[in-house]
Amino acid sequence: MMQAIGLCRFSYPALGGFQVEHETIEERIAFLYQYERLEERFRLFEAIALPCLRAQTDPDWGLVIIIGDQFPQDHLERLHDITADLPQITIQAHAPKPNRDMLKDVLNAARIDPDQPCLQFRYDDDDAVSVDFIEKFRKAAADAAPLTRQHRAVGFDWHNGYVAEFSADGIAATQMWRKQYVASLGVHIKGGAKVTIHNFAHEKIDRFMPLISFPDKAMWVRSHNGFNDSRQKKVKEVPVEPLTGAEEQMFKDRFAIDVDVIREKFAGFTAQGTPV
Repeated sequence: MMQAIGLCRFSYPALGGFQVEHETIEERIAFLYQYERLEERFRLFEAIALPCLRAQTDPDWGLVIIIGDQFPQDHLERLHDITADLPQITIQAHAPKPNRDMLKDVLNAARIDPDQPCLQFRYDDDDAVSVDFIEKFRKAAADAAPLTRQHRAVGFDWHNGYVAEFSADGIAATQMWRKQYVASLGVHIKGGAKVTIHNFAHEKIDRFMPLISFPDKAMWVRSHNGFNDSRQKKVKEVPVEPLTGAEEQMFKDRFAIDVDVIREKFAGFTAQGTPV
């Protein structure tokens, strides 16, 4: 079966790759590893990003989690603990390096057989994909075989999803159709090609390869929280509304996000990550 590889930066202090800049790598490390920020990342990772991976209808996938080589030891142990039941996950610690070069090297090294094609996806530690994402991705690539044989890379994009905020009150969200978000965006890489999904900015990927877009039922959840890198600067607000009971059940069925778990893990915190 074709290898499916994901890559997640978990507070990795890359050189570049952030919209919020820091003058020195020491300042970036201090920002990424501040206690309040890491605690929020773990809440989101445990309650949003990991459950949908555990629930994938196709379990034949791999995910490499990249952390910095100065990642705090207590948090490193916690990261290993919460992913111990997922043998598909590998954790790698690396020194700060140029972001895109680093991620390309990691993905290429993760290929079991570089001469065979593979599926690649990016994965943010505060987002979720549908529980059938890998299954749909694999089927879409198989259906598009006449196209993937002709191109070194072909993109697959599921653009129906939700922007959501999580707090002690539960989940507030709004449905969106947004092309080429990180979540539920994948690329088929031809055998022998060294290009990776990280060669390209996700919102510009259709400039460099054919892209097939699917208007399926909701396939992703993007969380808005206190430490979104893309939201540290002034951005347009996205209004959200508390989920209805039916929508809460849909979030559980489609994304394995349990509102009761959310209320428990986020007790005492606002959607912006600040204490109540």
